[in-house]
Amino acid sequence: MSQINELKPLPVGNGTVICAMDSRGVGVVTLNRPQVNNAYNGDLIAGLHEAMDVLGQQAGLRVVVLKGNGAHFQAGADLAWINAQGKLGPEQNVAASRATAHAVRRLNELPVPTVAMIQGGCFGGGTGIAAACDIVVAAENAIFAITEARWGLVAGIVFPQLIQAIGLRNVRRYALTCERINAERALQMGFVHEVCALEALEQTAFAIVESLLKSAPQATADTKKLTLALADAVLEDTLFEELVEQHARTRQSEEAAEGTQSFMQKRAPTWYVPKA
Repeated sequence: MSQINELKPLPVGNGTVICAMDSRGVGVVTLNRPQVNNAYNGDLIAGLHEAMDVLGQQAGLRVVVLKGNGAHFQAGADLAWINAQGKLGPEQNVAASRATAHAVRRLNELPVPTVAMIQGGCFGGGTGIAAACDIVVAAENAIFAITEARWGLVAGIVFPQLIQAIGLRNVRRYALTCERINAERALQMGFVHEVCALEALEQTAFAIVESLLKSAPQATADTKKLTLALADAVLEDTLFEELVEQHARTRQSEEAAEGTQSFMQKRAPTWYVPKA
């Protein structure tokens, strides 16, 4: 049985993101590239921006729920797209990094509460998306990993949200080792708020949505804004641009080219020599 009123579809252009809202002001944003485990590329990032634009124009928006179609929430970057993007000029790479970083920044600072529903893989940029949400509910099969360094990349544009979500010590371990984090460990770290059976994911998430709807809209918006401000969790423009430019440069590096190629060719990168 659905935990939400009937959804009204809202127009979002390219189909990589689906957007809808119900009569109580609950917006649902669905990542929709299940054939590649919702890995992000330029189209999906543009779709996220469109969804936030469209929802921002809706009178009475109260809560935004973010989820992924298929077996996985979000598998990080589409490495084939990253590899192709890295071969383009600096301007195109900076533009791609800015759009990606700005999507996470906007999600972090939305004036309404956000709830992420995580099932299966949540890797790389997906961990940044989850960290940017106010509340995270994970199925028991959820797996998290900050994977960029494994492929010669740097996750700098989502480090602010990750450090705020799981703390410096955890980022220092997991962004360096790229180890996988199961749902129970993520709960212990404070990355997620609730863990439930996969079949109970929607029910668990929408019980939290129900609590959010009971809170006064303006008081809720003011509480979120004040909380972020007092925690220094609102990214300054200068630092934002520095992270964007660094992210773009790394994508064009020799390590990034080798790392993404090794992924696509299903082989170890040249910097790793397996134990004999």
